[in-house]
Amino acid sequence: METLETRVAAHYTTQDLLDRIDAALKEQGVEIATIDDLKPIDEFHTGGIEATEALLMQLDITAETKVLDIGCGLGGTARHIVHRYGAHVTGIDLTPLFVEVGQALNTRVHLDEAIDLHVASATALPMDDASVDLVTMFHVGMNITDKPTLFAEVARVLKPGGRFALFDVMRDGDPGDLEFPLPWSEIAETSFVEAPAAYLDAAAAAGLDLHMQRDRKDFTLSYFDHVFATIEKMGGPPPLGIHLLMRETAGQKLSNYVANVKSGRTAPVEMIFDKAAS
Repeated sequence: METLETRVAAHYTTQDLLDRIDAALKEQGVEIATIDDLKPIDEFHTGGIEATEALLMQLDITAETKVLDIGCGLGGTARHIVHRYGAHVTGIDLTPLFVEVGQALNTRVHLDEAIDLHVASATALPMDDASVDLVTMFHVGMNITDKPTLFAEVARVLKPGGRFALFDVMRDGDPGDLEFPLPWSEIAETSFVEAPAAYLDAAAAAGLDLHMQRDRKDFTLSYFDHVFATIEKMGGPPPLGIHLLMRETAGQKLSNYVANVKSGRTAPVEMIFDKAAS
């Protein structure tokens, strides 16, 4: 039986992904990939590794931190956290292929003992109560219709004093219809981009307090100006990049995404929430 979650997983499923990653690495002259070699495809969200670190640097992450990454994709953020901070990371994602490929990449870079990836839903987290110090989420909420349950689950698994840090695409001032296809959805029926207020309301209902909120619209437009200029100069995208995750419509998806941001229909936003210490 097809459900919203199976439709979302199907959207992100591409054939022979690991083989295509290997072919792209080989084209770039890479025989044995390192974490740095994987960066172009590892961070499937606006701004790539720059945006990842911009959010993480605002957090207190140590080797003792237990991290849950919601919507982990290929495990890129998990690998970065382990490599950069030494923490242990559990990642969950709806897409079995992403988890399978992510596990293979973790093994290749010798981080499989520090990272656990699982196929699971953000609205039914496979974690014990109060078992996690930090929850991260990069560009995932756009595929989640039930944000109150998402926040309730995050609050449940967070330890007292824990934090939830997210970076999502949200609605901006223009209420007009979004242009599709987009990186997270081909059609409006599987896209759930909401205003920051929806996140704030869901957090408050779950007992989480807002610590920080930052609009990243200017960063986004500057980032994509550079990306498109580089692609034009090179005569096409590099062999390895997030376009491998978006199939033949990658260019159109990214162009529509930027158009929505420029028009004021959407804007990427960072938020950090705290769970009160007991």
